[in-house]
Amino acid sequence: MVAPRCFSFLAFPLILHLAISLSSNGAVAESEAEALLRWRSTISDRPLNSWPLANASSTSPCNWTRITCNNLGSITGLSLQNLSLNGTLNNFSFSSFPSLIHLNLSFNELYGAIPPGVGALTNLSTLDLSSNMFSGALPLSLASLKNMVSLNLAANDLTGHVPPSLGNLTSLSYLSLSNNHFNGLIPSSLGNLARLLYLDLSINQIYGPIPPEIWNLRNLSTLALHINKLSGSLPPAIGNLSSLTVLFICENSLSGSLPQELANLTKLVALYASLNQFSGSLPEGLCYGCSLKFFTADNNQFTGSIPTSLANCTSLTRLRLNKNKFTGNISEAFGLYPRLRYIDLSSNDFYGEISRNWRYLQDLTAIKMSKNRISGSIPAELGELTQLGVLDLSLNQLSGDIPKEIGKLGQLYNLSLSGNNLAGRIPAEIGELSNLQLLDISANNLTGNIPTQLGNCIKLQYLKLSNNELSGRIPNQMGNLEHLQSLLDLSQNSLSGEITPQIGNLQMLESLNLSHNKLSGLIPSSLGSMFSLSTIDLSYNDLEGPLPNGRVFKQASIDAFMNNKDLCGEIKGLSPCNSSYTSVRHSKNKHHMMIIIILIPSALVILLVSVGGFGFSKWRLKRSHIINSQVSSEDRLLEWNYDGRIVYRDIIEATENFDNKYCIGVGGCGTVYKTQLRNGKVLAVKKPHRSEDGSYFDQESKNEILTLMKIRHRNIVKLYGYCSHAQCFFLMYDYIERGSLKTILESDERALELEWPKRLQIIKGMAHALSYMHNDCNPRIVHRDISSKNVLVNHDFEAVISDFGTARILKPDSSNWTTFAGTYGYAAPELAYTGIVTMRCDVYSFGVVAVEVLMGRHPGELITSLPSKSHGNILIQDLLDHRLPPPTKEYMNDITSAMALAVECINPDPQYRPSMQQISQELSAGG
Repeated sequence: MVAPRCFSFLAFPLILHLAISLSSNGAVAESEAEALLRWRSTISDRPLNSWPLANASSTSPCNWTRITCNNLGSITGLSLQNLSLNGTLNNFSFSSFPSLIHLNLSFNELYGAIPPGVGALTNLSTLDLSSNMFSGALPLSLASLKNMVSLNLAANDLTGHVPPSLGNLTSLSYLSLSNNHFNGLIPSSLGNLARLLYLDLSINQIYGPIPPEIWNLRNLSTLALHINKLSGSLPPAIGNLSSLTVLFICENSLSGSLPQELANLTKLVALYASLNQFSGSLPEGLCYGCSLKFFTADNNQFTGSIPTSLANCTSLTRLRLNKNKFTGNISEAFGLYPRLRYIDLSSNDFYGEISRNWRYLQDLTAIKMSKNRISGSIPAELGELTQLGVLDLSLNQLSGDIPKEIGKLGQLYNLSLSGNNLAGRIPAEIGELSNLQLLDISANNLTGNIPTQLGNCIKLQYLKLSNNELSGRIPNQMGNLEHLQSLLDLSQNSLSGEITPQIGNLQMLESLNLSHNKLSGLIPSSLGSMFSLSTIDLSYNDLEGPLPNGRVFKQASIDAFMNNKDLCGEIKGLSPCNSSYTSVRHSKNKHHMMIIIILIPSALVILLVSVGGFGFSKWRLKRSHIINSQVSSEDRLLEWNYDGRIVYRDIIEATENFDNKYCIGVGGCGTVYKTQLRNGKVLAVKKPHRSEDGSYFDQESKNEILTLMKIRHRNIVKLYGYCSHAQCFFLMYDYIERGSLKTILESDERALELEWPKRLQIIKGMAHALSYMHNDCNPRIVHRDISSKNVLVNHDFEAVISDFGTARILKPDSSNWTTFAGTYGYAAPELAYTGIVTMRCDVYSFGVVAVEVLMGRHPGELITSLPSKSHGNILIQDLLDHRLPPPTKEYMNDITSAMALAVECINPDPQYRPSMQQISQELSAGG
């Protein structure tokens, strides 16, 4: 699997642009014209419609588009990149172009083998066939191109060994064979390429040791060998690469220690050594040149302390040393890195206290130090890191209070302090963290009440306060956390009183654990209506009375309710709710008789109003014939999710019988109308198109309802219900204020509102939603039609995925074959010819939309070229939306990372695409 971190900060040199000039005709040019037109007749010629027809070969090709000639009229350059040319080179007469110097056929759809005839181009200086579909082995005739300076064959389907004969091309300064299927060893003959500046053999299946001759390439600036099967160690001779600025060796099986001679690489800017088997200590002189910015060595077996040179490396902006065996005092091992944005020291053996001087690292977006032996208190000065998004100090030996200054971290979305010895109360100031999505302070010694201010953290998706000494009642304000999704865990505390009914408001919540407390009274019936809830644990409390109705209570085992006072229900192991429960209720009624007597007049008034309202609603439903009598039994189950207060006539009146002036969108599945009801509630009402049999309730509508009923997520559109009538059928959704991403990007004025941080936020939201669908839903769900028109933008500029008409639930015992569904330009290429639905199809579509967000427009034909561009052929600034000011340094790294991730997503080979879970985690980590 591709690890996106390997590409987060890859340098993007400029692609070679060939000049187009005009010159006079000549005898040689006539022969060249015939050769070009003969080849053109065998490929898709639409992009070359400015060339003459075959019978007009007497005209000079020097006047044709994308052709350069010399003064004698001979062709010296063919710049045919990005033309969607489809065909082979079998009929390309290479021998007809003796003066050709530049040949660029990149970013097309050419396939088949690279013909041996290419060796006839003896004057060729630049050959770029990247981002096509060429296959087979490289022709040996390439070795005859002695004048070759730049050879780019990246992003194809080439196989076989890397030919040793490439070592004969001693004029080469640029060689890229990345993203193919080469295997075998790296030929030692590449060490002959003394002029080489750029060598990229990444993303292949090359194995064995790195030949020692490579370390003789003293002019080499970039060496990319990542994602192969390389083994062996790095020798001291690596210090010979004195011009090296970027070294990618991550995701191999390299072992041994990093040599001390790395100190000789004084120009080194980026060293990526993650996911290998390196051991020993880091070299002392790793950053003597003070140029190192990016250093990732995570997931290895490094030991020892941090070398002084790295501790004092003031140029660092990103440091990942997690999952190793490093040791040392945390307050002494790391100095002050004024440019540091991201640091991960998790899963090591660091000890000591966190220095208060970390307050000066004002650019930090993530601090991860979990699973170490760090002690002392959490410095209050960390509250001064205003850019911090992640603070993970879990599983250490921290003590003292949680500083209230943490409430100043307005950008914080992940706060993990679990598994420490923290004491005192939960500071109320945590309620000021408006962007907090994950809060885990479990397994500490915290006391006091759960602060009511926690209900202000309305973006929380995960909340774990278990294994503490918290007391008092569960605050009603917990019901405000409507985006809680993965977990609410208050277990293993001393909470008392009744369970607040407001917890029933948490309609997205999947797991609820209130076990091992002192909760009493009845279980609120509102918990039975928590539609997304799949696991619940109320054991070891003093609860009594019947279990509420609801799926989770019917499917749970006795273990979830054991050791309570007097619960009853239909679950095996509980007594049925019979007269014994009635007597208990009678006793409680007697105990509260005075209160009931006082409330009787009010209750009678409420009852009369309710009965009258219910009767009126039933009359309106009957008059409107809302539910079609022909609805199947399966469909009737969907009526439970229908809001009975929103009736057919209300929708008809609000839209004036679906007048076009209320239309806000038309898609392949239906038309959407903005609808404001009498009570002020604004909905988006989707009226599907009639199906082929004339009905409205088609399979796509059914799919969408079934899918949305199974999922609840802040970045997925909320379905309120449906209405089926003899004359029409419609679905009712939450209205998303800003409309589709597509319409925003198409408007110059509205696109300016999407500043760079907002665009990054939209990309993250899409990733979180798809990761949830792919990993947290059971069964998992594939959307199949992710596109900018199906991504909505809400008032807070967050992405909301909509239109689930083509969604498919993955079944493990099924082939998941399907007919093509999706939007052309966004659909994964393999879906068209295999028909197999996989999560990687959504990954591809996500990548296209992410690129579109950053470019401000659909990438179009660039889709096929971007996988190659990510490995070094274009400046990222050239791709970004020019309607916005250039990103500041503060956001440029995040944008580069997001673009690199998106590029990996649109890899034509599904196996090389990362998962949405990886993408979501990588984006959340800020890298």
